[in-house]
Amino acid sequence: MSSPEISSLSWGHMKVKGCATAYKDCKVWPGGSRAWDWRETGTDHHPGVQPADLDEVLRKGVEILIIGRGMSEALQVPVNTLDYVKKQGVNVKVFQTEKAVKEYNDLACQGHKVGGVFHSTC
Repeated sequence: MSSPEISSLSWGHMKVKGCATAYKDCKVWPGGSRAWDWRETGTDHHPGVQPADLDEVLRKGVEILIIGRGMSEALQVPVNTLDYVKKQGVNVKVFQTEKAVKEYNDLACQGHKVGGVFHSTC
């Protein structure tokens, strides 16, 4: 299964190719996507992305995980979260969200098993 392309990104709005739903924040993986609801894990800008936010995507067999920190990079990514991903044998990359989407799409188009979590506002 291939990773779906993120077809559009603007402040507070993301679209994934093949999905009728628009997202504010989203998770994507080979063969699917869904809204990233921070309330599920109690995530906030500080301390930021938690391992629990990433488990679902990591279980989908990704080789590379891209994290989008927001348009102004307000979302933090603690070192312990990065270490957690690496311990799963997954390469992780963190970018400002516009750059993260570009990197994700480039890798997906090359056929990599890439997943991502993206914050589309601050």
